Amino acid sequence: MKDSRIAARGLVLLGCGKMGSAMLAGWLDRGLPAASVWVQDPAPSPWVQATGAHVNADLPADPAVILIAVKPQMMGNALPDIAAFGGGDTVFVSVAAGTPLSAFENAFGQATPIVRAMPNTPAAVGRGITAICANDAGQGALDEAEMLLSAVGDVVRLEGEHQMDAVTGVSGSGPAYVFHMIETLAAGGVAQGLPEDLALQFAKVTVAGAGHLAMEATEDPAQLRINVTSPNGTTQAALEVLMDEQTGFPSLLPRAVEAATKRSKELARG
Repeated sequence: MKDSRIAARGLVLLGCGKMGSAMLAGWLDRGLPAASVWVQDPAPSPWVQATGAHVNADLPADPAVILIAVKPQMMGNALPDIAAFGGGDTVFVSVAAGTPLSAFENAFGQATPIVRAMPNTPAAVGRGITAICANDAGQGALDEAEMLLSAVGDVVRLEGEHQMDAVTGVSGSGPAYVFHMIETLAAGGVAQGLPEDLALQFAKVTVAGAGHLAMEATEDPAQLRINVTSPNGTTQAALEVLMDEQTGFPSLLPRAVEAATKRSKELARG
């Protein structure tokens, strides 16, 4: 990781659960010295303790970045401990869902560079996608935030924070939609006579493989669907159910995304 500012001044990771640990592993793999990282976590894992990072030690006087990865409900307790670093050129990056930029500006001051990020759970295996946006003071910090968050997957810059709720509805909550699809696809196999373990294996590998193919192929998903659909064949019979305008995916998934987006807006308002 080629960022001498972070290596020299230090990076504070506030919260080191699955997401924080995945990011820390990515940074260390990319060459960030463990001695340049300070981890604050009430129950650090043995892996975190063995990395060589400073764990629950006194923080550096002027860290380059403070990355906030605590659960949203812990935010009220966590922010006062780092409020003293606000108002300077320490960059605050938050991956906490549902906490708007304004909440951090209230805690640290409007002159503080703040980047809000929305990763999703596949980031824990380095296959996530993260949306980022910043307050006015943090626009110059987006490059640094993108570099840090690219350790766990793709990073996309939004036009502004107003798009974050929709991102939550599509990619933030989206993995759960796919997990439920795997559940129900496997249940369909069991209903047709497959053993549960075999049906689940087929469902998992099929969904994972199709996702990988969609990422690697030059065709868009619609064309990929057409490619595997023979006229009057088995796939067409299934798609007639799934593509029904009233009861299938065209109605169901947009309604799900709308519901998640609406709830994200409600949570942001408190």
